[in-house]
Amino acid sequence: MKQVLVLGAGLVARPLVDYLMNAGYKVLVATRTVSKAERIVGEHPNGMTKQLDIQDHKTLEKLVSGSDLVISLLPYIHHVTVAKLCLKHQKHMVTTSYVSEAMKVLDVEAKQKGVLLLNEIGLDPGIDHMSAMKIIHEVEDNGGEIISFTSYCGGLPAPEANTNPWGYKFSWSPRGVVMAAKNDAQFLQDGKVVRRPGTELFHTHESINIQGIGDFEGYPNRNSVPYVDIYDINSTKTLLRGTLRNKTWCEVWTKLGELGILDDNRKLDLKGKTYLDFLKDLTGGEDLHRYLDVTPDARVMENLRWLGMLEPNPIPLEEGTAMDVFCHKLEEKLTYGPGERDMIVLKHTFIAQYPDHKDRITSTFIDYGIPNGDTAMSRTVAYPAAIGARMILEGKITERGVHIPIKPNIYEPVLEELENMGMEFIEKTERVE
Repeated sequence: MKQVLVLGAGLVARPLVDYLMNAGYKVLVATRTVSKAERIVGEHPNGMTKQLDIQDHKTLEKLVSGSDLVISLLPYIHHVTVAKLCLKHQKHMVTTSYVSEAMKVLDVEAKQKGVLLLNEIGLDPGIDHMSAMKIIHEVEDNGGEIISFTSYCGGLPAPEANTNPWGYKFSWSPRGVVMAAKNDAQFLQDGKVVRRPGTELFHTHESINIQGIGDFEGYPNRNSVPYVDIYDINSTKTLLRGTLRNKTWCEVWTKLGELGILDDNRKLDLKGKTYLDFLKDLTGGEDLHRYLDVTPDARVMENLRWLGMLEPNPIPLEEGTAMDVFCHKLEEKLTYGPGERDMIVLKHTFIAQYPDHKDRITSTFIDYGIPNGDTAMSRTVAYPAAIGARMILEGKITERGVHIPIKPNIYEPVLEELENMGMEFIEKTERVE
């Protein structure tokens, strides 16, 4: 029986581990907190656990060498360390993270050693790539070319669980979301590269309608320009990959940036400070609404008031950055209650040019979490990676080197199996002219 090593036991691990154990593979879950791994594996006869500190290189190498395939669910900064051990012992590897520059460098060696390092096979990145490439290839097979492509994806509370003015809830640490709010962005619009520094990230957003749910805000995510080449659509004049959020998100986060509450560089002495003291320090003692140039009942004021940050309550930290204080409050208040569901929404919009007409093609994916069970986020990240791992072990993916799932022999069976699990895209095509 083949053995899979899963590194990490975070919130997306359970569906992946469960899938592989039920598929007939031995699965060893290695993580720093072994009790998390034990809860994931349960009493399943194909499951094993191991306590592992990722800095324990000797133990890590032993685990890699003793497995047939490695799935790294660790923070992305550790992926290259694991990948190098996989190359040394000629083991295939799967991650759900973006390919870093350091990972790209391993491509030649991976090909020489007959190893596949399959990355970006989760949700975003992952399902977004695969569903986009399916339509791109269909258009090309029918004699057309893509001249515009926009894609927005978001993890949000299901409508009935959207019960706070932020329009958002966290199923894990909010730091990643807050950090992403500071990222620079680039995209292609009407043949020109548009650059947005992090301080202006939310200045570019558009209303996105999701049929049956309503209107959302979409704003650019990181650098979309390289996907012209990655997706091999040099014909396109517009290409934007973005994030989807509930309405007023961009307005509020623009003001939060102006306030300085997203700063993660300067350590603050927080002993004896209240949240109200903290905000006064940020504004230099000026009234908050005047500092932000908004009315007292503006949405950003309402949101901060709802968080409890306008109250003279003590901050339970002795020191930290402004972001630390903010994240602590977000984690405390923006949580899912018992039985509440999260929701994943992904929408692609293409303009396809044919010799005699243009089509607008939309492809929409919606998935809901299971009440008191797996979240939509964990399912949509975990299952593509698990399916990809199974296909590698079965010899159905023969590529070698550093890859992402943009080839038909990878994305077609993965999307088909996801559809059989109830995760499907609804496509609509209409003539533009």
